[in-house]
Amino acid sequence: MRAVAFGLYQDRMKAAIHALKYERLHSAARGLGKMLAQAIAQLAGQAPAEMLVVPVPLHRAKFADRGFNQARALAEQALRLLRKSHPEWQLTLAPSTLMRLRATESQAGLTSRQRRLNVRGAFTVSDQAAVASKHVLLIDDIFTTGATARAAARALIGAGAATVWVATLARARRVNEFYRGANSQNEEDTIEFTGNGRDAQAFEASIYSSELSSHGQPSF
Repeated sequence: MRAVAFGLYQDRMKAAIHALKYERLHSAARGLGKMLAQAIAQLAGQAPAEMLVVPVPLHRAKFADRGFNQARALAEQALRLLRKSHPEWQLTLAPSTLMRLRATESQAGLTSRQRRLNVRGAFTVSDQAAVASKHVLLIDDIFTTGATARAAARALIGAGAATVWVATLARARRVNEFYRGANSQNEEDTIEFTGNGRDAQAFEASIYSSELSSHGQPSF
């Protein structure tokens, strides 16, 4: 699974994301969406020419409290720009494809194992026929340990999606610290990140597992 992010979750980036999510500064979505578009553009020529763009959903209780889904707001702004900069790329927003079945605990402050358990089985696909054999671009605001992306990807692959790619606005500074000393025989997944050689704004997430699904696909 290939994942890209615009930058690190720190300083002004962290403040801007908090302003959007918690202070409901909706105008911030335009500038942040531009950054997300730049991150997604790194996949041009590598990702499939046609993709469903699926924002990571909120549970209905959190959506009612917040009033909007920041991942969807970012995706809408990014796609608006990408349709101009990459008109040959068929990116279709599909915000209702993925559903969050239960209200999960906030991931902040949890260990990598707690994060995996917290979101395990939390997602489902509303219409399997809509994703069958399709390539999916999963959108979220922050990539920390990959637990949320992995759980969402598992639901999408289980519903028949051909591939799942991930784009986020920001990523944790030292993701590998969550997995230091991880053994593929004891841990559910091992995640390795490779930067772009300049400022680590782009990274690859290669997810390996010691088990295979019933279809012979690597488990996320």
